Parts: sequence; C-alpha cells; structure tokens
Amino acid sequence: MKRSAPAAILLLTGLMAGCSTSEPLQNKLDYKSEAPAQTNKLEVPPDLTAPQIQNRYELPRSGVASLNELNQAQGSSKAPASTEAAVTKVDNVRMERAGSQRWLVAEHKQPEELWPVLKAFWQDNGFVIKTEDPQLGIMETDWAENRAKLPNDVIRKFMETVGLGNVYSTAERDKFRIRVEKTAAGTEVYFSHRGMYEVFVDEGKSETKWQPRPADPQLEAELLGRFMIRLGQTEERAKEAIKQTQTPEAPNSQIVNGTLTVNDGFDRAWRRVGLALDRIGLAVSDRNRAQGIYYVKPVKGEAEGGKTEKSGGFWSSLAFWSSGDKNEAAPKDEEFLVQLKEDSPGKTQIALTDKAGKPLPPAQTRTALGKLQAELQ
Repeated sequence: MKRSAPAAILLLTGLMAGCSTSEPLQNKLDYKSEAPAQTNKLEVPPDLTAPQIQNRYELPRSGVASLNELNQAQGSSKAPASTEAAVTKVDNVRMERAGSQRWLVAEHKQPEELWPVLKAFWQDNGFVIKTEDPQLGIMETDWAENRAKLPNDVIRKFMETVGLGNVYSTAERDKFRIRVEKTAAGTEVYFSHRGMYEVFVDEGKSETKWQPRPADPQLEAELLGRFMIRLGQTEERAKEAIKQTQTPEAPNSQIVNGTLTVNDGFDRAWRRVGLALDRIGLAVSDRNRAQGIYYVKPVKGEAEGGKTEKSGGFWSSLAFWSSGDKNEAAPKDEEFLVQLKEDSPGKTQIALTDKAGKPLPPAQTRTALGKLQAELQ
C-alpha cells in the first residue's frame, strides 16, 4: 500500500492503535475500506418479486418443477422476499463461547433469513464485501481501516476540509470472515478477525511493510454484540452477553501421533474448527459435514490494497504446508482435507491429509495442527 503519512504521524497513530478499552460496546469503530463502496440493496420495481436467496440453499428434488412446485418447496408461494425487513427482531438470540471463540445462536431462524441482514450490517459499518457464497454460508470483507483511532485534532479537521484527510492513516488494517451454520435449532453466526500492521523495515524509517497481527477476540465480540442489536436486542442485553462470555475455558486439546484431539463432541468441534480455519487464513472451498471433511486451500497472492505480497509476507506465513524448514518443498497440490471424527463421546480427533487421503509429512502436520490448536484453546 502506498503511504502518504509522515513518519511521525505513522508512529503516533500506530501507538494509538494499540490502546483500546475492554468495556463491551464502548470501543469507537469507524471503518473505511479503500475498495469502492457498494450499494447495499438491489432496487426492485414494485411490480416485480425481489430475488430470494433461499434459491441458493434449496433445490427441487425432481428434475422438472413448475413455478408453483418451486414455491411450495420453499414453504409457500406467498413467502416474503429475503430482504433486511424480513428479520426485524430475533427474540431468541444468545452468545456462546468456547476457548477464545464466540458466536451467536439465533433460534428458529434460517441462514437465508439472516444473510441479507449480515451483508447490510457489514456494509453499514464501512466494510466492502469482497466475496460471498450463500451456499457455503461464507462471506468475507475487504481490508478496512478503523479511522476512529486517528487523533481528532484541529490539524486533521483542516486537512479533511481541504480534501487531504488521507494524509492521516493508522498502521493497522482489519478484515473479517463471516460464517453461518444451519443447526437443528436455527442458525449460528461466527465472525473471525484477521489483522495486519505496518512496520518500518530500515533504520532510516523510509520504507515499511505489512505484517500479520494476532486475531482480536475482543473485537469479534464487539461486532457480535453490535449485530445482536441489529437483530433487535437491546444494548444492555448485548453488553451482558459479552460479559457473561468473558471467562475463557481451560485448554481442551492435545496433539498425539499426528492428530489433534479436542474435548468436544463432533457438532461443536465441527463448528469450532470451521472458525479456526477462517482465523488462520485457510479458504474453505467445500465441506462435507456427513463425512466430517473440510476441503481447504491457503489464501495466496492477497495483500492489503489488492497488491500481491512478496515471498515471506503475510499470506505466505499462513501457508498450510509451512513448517519453517527452508529445505522442505511445498506440495504440488495445494488443496488439503481436514478430517474430523468423534473418537469417543465428547472427544473428536482432527487429522490432515492430501486429496488422496494420505497423511501429510510429519513436519507439515505438526505446524498445521499447532496453528489449529492455538485457535481452539
């Protein structure tokens, strides 16, 4: 990313970026993405039916279906369109936690009902939706800057007045991956954070580069709380939900003989592993819950501002095969399988294989399972 801020401003804003309050729903957020802004909604003429996202979730079982049969398959021929107005309030919504992970449980609501609300929520908070796949239940934002961390002084106000507000910039960028999981009770919503910060690479402080910074569970909780409010909950209830989930559980995983065992049943382990994969930068290209398999690929060639990062940068550090051994060649096939199997009641084993089902080399397995374990603690 091309920087326009002087070194002094860069250092000042970088220090300010590290200071935040832990009080729930008290953090100031003012995100702005450098990508072009999006229009939140598709305007539909009054005499036309709004497109329904349910079509991405449910297909007719027969090869040929009439319009009436399609409507019946989706519940009713007069079912309301999937717009933000379709979900004005969710009465039964709560926040749950396991380790450092939090998520929302919206009872009696389907993913297709929440999807347009989620999309509008992130756009209204200053993010650009980079990718979305309603069928997989995955949405991802572009990188954005929290400009609330900038000093709100006279100089900045003047610079913004004359159109030079971009001279001020923080040394941090954030992006989020949103995952929705359909359950027997309703829908679970996960927000996973990834961050970068800019550092000087020379003593003269004339050149900088972006490096990864740890995921911020408190920021994830803050946005989950705000989404609870978006779903019709009071601010007091959202704050209470965050406070009640502040105490993390004890570590509940161990790596033995090339497998990671977590003290969770399959259902809970499946959802937690999905969030952990999001956090460490692995793209889920497909999944088969019945067989307990995630098909993943490392996200490569992506950097802040849309520029390709050089070897050794942010995304290469998240490479699934990276074990730290420079003499170890990366596998030719970059797609991997993350396989889950409930070994005994309340315990699930996680193994890594290539597409043919063969275990990965030991060094690669240790590194990859170590990254997953760190997120599942």
